Amino acid sequence: MKTLFKFLIIILFINYSCSDTEARVNSNEAQTSILNEDDQKLVVARQGLKPIGTGVMMQAFYWDVPAGGTWWGKVESKVQSWSNAGIDAIWLPPVSKAQNGAFSMGYDPFDYYDFGQYDQMGSVETRFGSKTELQSLISEAHNARLSIIADIVINHNSGGELEDNPYTGTPYYTDFNPKSGKFFRSNSDFHPNANCNSDSGVFGGFPDLSHCQPYVQDWLWKREESVAKYYKNVMGFDGWRFDYVKGFEPWVVRAWKNAVGGFSVGEYWDGNAGTLDWWSGAAEVSAFDFACYYRMRDAFEGNNLNRLNDDMLWKRNSTKAVTFVANHDTDEIINNKMLAYAYILTHEGYPTIFYRDYEEWLSKERLNNLIWIHNNLAGGSTSILYTDTDEYVARRNGYGNVGLIVYINNSNSWKERWIETNWSNTRIKDYTGHSNWQPVTQGGKWVKIQVPPKSYSVWAPK
Repeated sequence: MKTLFKFLIIILFINYSCSDTEARVNSNEAQTSILNEDDQKLVVARQGLKPIGTGVMMQAFYWDVPAGGTWWGKVESKVQSWSNAGIDAIWLPPVSKAQNGAFSMGYDPFDYYDFGQYDQMGSVETRFGSKTELQSLISEAHNARLSIIADIVINHNSGGELEDNPYTGTPYYTDFNPKSGKFFRSNSDFHPNANCNSDSGVFGGFPDLSHCQPYVQDWLWKREESVAKYYKNVMGFDGWRFDYVKGFEPWVVRAWKNAVGGFSVGEYWDGNAGTLDWWSGAAEVSAFDFACYYRMRDAFEGNNLNRLNDDMLWKRNSTKAVTFVANHDTDEIINNKMLAYAYILTHEGYPTIFYRDYEEWLSKERLNNLIWIHNNLAGGSTSILYTDTDEYVARRNGYGNVGLIVYINNSNSWKERWIETNWSNTRIKDYTGHSNWQPVTQGGKWVKIQVPPKSYSVWAPK
């Protein structure tokens, strides 16, 4: 029955593709006619979005956000204030129905097309809300000029029924019959199968999608109603965060990105900057800078700012580095977290702010100040001017923006230091307000700056 159903879907898709092609080649008017009113509104909304990477990304969730279907509404209520603060994109958790239904954070995906409108897996809504509420959030974000980043989990699936597996001889939970009527799956769509016996990595014993299978590729990114194209063209997502990319080859992310475009970043959880640089190059997308994260942990939790001299992805390729201090999986920088934010928001790379840090745990005023500094002062290459156990001084040399000097102090006393700037005979000030000193740089561009204990200062022309 399952095989017959797949066959019928393929026949319908072939008929749709042929008729669709004939309609498209007739004239430009035929091309326009396939866009309904909602599609046209989506195109217009995207034209006014802030370019991703010019500001700061907000991770708009944390692990175990409140259940009950209220999260989309809560996020929607904040998008305008985030945009005003300088955020340019919002990263949402996985939006589709997962095995644990209303209790799931979405990382055990079952039906990629159920956004909270089908009664399956024990609920209609997802943990975060309904499809209508999700669409309202996306629309409101676009109105606030913010892009929406979808969390894409395509390594593994969960929630299938038990079926015989001819490739292993052992029954497994690989029979997926989603109520959306899209992307039915069976044992041949998972590892191992007749075409693919090996895989890059497994995750928690879940059925592991086989990306070498043409059927899987069609439903993930190739066909008109693929997950990638549906999320972009129907739901309105503007970019992608790929979960657990160690589980499949880099070409999968590259193929998805080439099929639909949009900003893309992968979670390759590895503290080696060279490995991250290799993966982002092979996938042709950005990567979260775990090397930077672990060096900051060593620096701020380990009380040795010399570790900020070490190798990081942003130092190898800043255009591919997405930096972060905390996320839903890891939050180890605690005692000096604002110093870590001062680091990523003044340095190269595309910084991310964690929801709980911004809305609950840290000073929103200070974070907004650092976001402003990032968006208005930080620019150009980075020169590290001084480090020791307690002090770190770096210069952004300016490109587009004027540039800055950042001084981080992890000691319990005020610090002062002479440093070389890019400005001659220029009065400068601390844009954080932590110091009221407003010195004038000498003819040789040298100046003495200061920083309070367990704090930071950021200097630029007044």
